[in-house]
Amino acid sequence: MAGVNGSRDAASKTKESRGRETGVVVDGVGKTYGGSGSGESASVRALDDVSFAVERGEFVCLVGPSGCGKTTLFRIIAGLIDATDGTVRLGGMPVTGPTTDMGVVFQEYHLFPWLTVEENIRFGLDRTDRSMADKDDRVTEMLELVGLTDFRDAYPKTLSGGMKQRVAIARALAVDPELLLMDEPFGAVDAQTREMLQRELLDVWQSTGKTVLFVTHDVSEAVTLADRIVVMAAEPGRVRDVVDVDVDRPRERGDPAFGKHVAHVRDLIGAGE
Repeated sequence: MAGVNGSRDAASKTKESRGRETGVVVDGVGKTYGGSGSGESASVRALDDVSFAVERGEFVCLVGPSGCGKTTLFRIIAGLIDATDGTVRLGGMPVTGPTTDMGVVFQEYHLFPWLTVEENIRFGLDRTDRSMADKDDRVTEMLELVGLTDFRDAYPKTLSGGMKQRVAIARALAVDPELLLMDEPFGAVDAQTREMLQRELLDVWQSTGKTVLFVTHDVSEAVTLADRIVVMAAEPGRVRDVVDVDVDRPRERGDPAFGKHVAHVRDLIGAGE
């Protein structure tokens, strides 16, 4: 099985044709904490020269050992914190803060408990200039997409964990973002619900054609979902390898090819310098 160490190649190619970028590009991103003032502790390099690209319509997972900076990188890509150096570009444009071109889903559901399912999904749409009829149609479409039409008037407290996360996904997709960015979105549910949500997410991805960047610590989950897996190394966080998952979907965990990919990615995560 061949891993594809294409992070530098991806970055160099995009430098030649930034105007034609259609996905998300992480280009030489680094992050350093502390060490800038009197009395502060020594600086810590959390990320160093992280580069990879996710093509339009591609499903890419990001994995790595504890301390590799996955959460920090996620927050930089989402525009929630600034990189110390390097850039993130979405559709060729620098990401300088949160944007409606990016739908973000966290591990915690972050639903508004005083709003119904319909109102939660509608929340981002109400901050756009769409017509009322268009917003109504879009909410109905999203409810159908995630299978929650019968729960549009329900409140979050009445929903299971899996249903809450489906609401969060629908809300993120409602504004029709270029990128769906997901950070351990199924980490708070049981194993059976997790597998169900994985299948449902693949259905949503295939029906919408969205670009997805999915952060997870679960290697089997990454192999189940991804076209490619970006494997990070720690201290400082950086790209160790990018692995193509050349297994036909739907993927079965008992398939020897599936197991080989899982073992390969785990070896990369556990590898020393």
